[in-house]
Amino acid sequence: MAVVAERAFTSRATLQRIEAGDPGVSMGIYAAVLQALGLLDRLDQLADPAHDEIGQALASGELPKRVRMSTKRRNKSDD
Repeated sequence: MAVVAERAFTSRATLQRIEAGDPGVSMGIYAAVLQALGLLDRLDQLADPAHDEIGQALASGELPKRVRMSTKRRNKSDD
């Protein structure tokens, strides 16, 4: 733990806060720790909706079951 803290330019106490899930730790510290662990290149996947199965399921549950075109639009396409 001391080596990771040194490489991330932070303290062991901050690393312990990260491990405990403390929301007060800044995103910059997380990025520094990920860099020290060689995982920084995967940071972009954190908020990628393609990797969020639960979010995708919730979003698809909110989609309408049927979609109908308005009559005005349908009549214009017949011209």
